[in-house]
Amino acid sequence: MRQSLDWTRVFLFAALAVVLADSAVAAEPVPLHQSFTLESATLKETRRINVYTPPGYDAAKTTRYPVLYMPDGGVQEDFPHVATTIDTAIRAGELRPLILVGIENTERRRDMTGPTEVEEDRKIAPRVGGSAAFRGFIRDELMPQVRRRYRATDETAVIGESLAGLFIVETFFLQPKLFDTYIALSPSLWWNNEELVRKAGERLKAHPDLRNGLHLSSANEENIAPAAARLAEVLRAKAPAGLRWQYEPRPELRHDTIYRSVSPQVLRKWFAPGATPRKP
Repeated sequence: MRQSLDWTRVFLFAALAVVLADSAVAAEPVPLHQSFTLESATLKETRRINVYTPPGYDAAKTTRYPVLYMPDGGVQEDFPHVATTIDTAIRAGELRPLILVGIENTERRRDMTGPTEVEEDRKIAPRVGGSAAFRGFIRDELMPQVRRRYRATDETAVIGESLAGLFIVETFFLQPKLFDTYIALSPSLWWNNEELVRKAGERLKAHPDLRNGLHLSSANEENIAPAAARLAEVLRAKAPAGLRWQYEPRPELRHDTIYRSVSPQVLRKWFAPGATPRKP
């Protein structure tokens, strides 16, 4: 009887260890941050926002900081690894101190996509094509709220991957002055038969005074890398002289690994210590 009880305890402790290990994997560490909710009249829903502030923020009562916005910004999404990258780099003196604002998803494929005439595109979600409303939420509701709550400068940037990258490239072409720096990793440029690539030349021509920053990266993806390369060719031929842009193909990476692999280097490049931001 005693031996049976001991084995029962062994199995119970083993099962508990597995549960705790799984929980540790699921709960990715994230630096100290704040969260708040915002009732959006534009989107007609409540959005949860996660905000990381740099080391020394509370003590530096008058210092203001640039703001990096990120879709896919939930604590169960990409916010933890981006916040960790930024916090680590700032503490190492490799990145200018900045504020990170993560926008948690509700209907990701609705918010990140523009209109499409391709029937197959519409099958990816019950609702698509809501990027204009999502952009309006960021511009008219979220950005003013961040400026009220935090000591932010006028310098802004945005980072995202896949459909979030698509949204970022679309925003760059349609409302280029919304952000100063656009970082799009493996953007889903196949959307709507590559409309953003097809119309890139005319849209660049419409904004000859652009002085923004634009970073594009692609992994080993048949439906993204060729379109990204074509967009880079348009940029080489028609980008305004003041536009700072870079295309970085990374064929050794996959769609599901490029964000974590590339973002640490990309952020250190575009927000290097001592760099003077150029306003568009």
